[in-house]
Amino acid sequence: MCSLGFAKSLGFALIPLAICCFVANVLLFFPDGEVSFARDDHLSTYVWYFMGIGGGGIAIIISALTFLSMAKCADSCGTESCAMCGSVIASLIGLAGSGYCFIISALAMIEGPRCLSKSNWITPFQEKGPEYLFDRDSWSMCEQPAHIVEWNVTLLSILLGLSLIEFLICFVQFISGLVSAVCRPCCYKQQYSLSA
Repeated sequence: MCSLGFAKSLGFALIPLAICCFVANVLLFFPDGEVSFARDDHLSTYVWYFMGIGGGGIAIIISALTFLSMAKCADSCGTESCAMCGSVIASLIGLAGSGYCFIISALAMIEGPRCLSKSNWITPFQEKGPEYLFDRDSWSMCEQPAHIVEWNVTLLSILLGLSLIEFLICFVQFISGLVSAVCRPCCYKQQYSLSA
């Protein structure tokens, strides 16, 4: 029962992380607190990949709910090993979702925001790569939305950090579930005898 309690605590830890990823991704659609930039398609391409909503949010909620309900599964199927097999699959879903969120957030950070610069809606930092992150003077190239670089960097950094934590939690549960599902039945079937 120890591994079921551990999985349940990891499930509780994942829920606030998933909610924060969801909120951070939604906020990326409203730079400067306005809807017009999303409506007029003046957002970075990667924002539309829904990395925090689908990857860091929904996929992680699925994993968390599975971890939280494993005790019921163990009661209904009769063995903890059966429930732990389900947790391995849920962990893989969580690993895929958090990995997706991390990769897309990193790509969005490298590309930079789409903004109004010299009377055109462009992605001015696309050619520079991540170097623009360290050159704060170049951020003034973006005229609209106001403070879009800071907005994107802050929210994408939050998504990167949260998805990394989610990935680590799901990886820990994957290892725990795998060990419990595979090793536990083998260990309990062994009979030890002392020969003198």
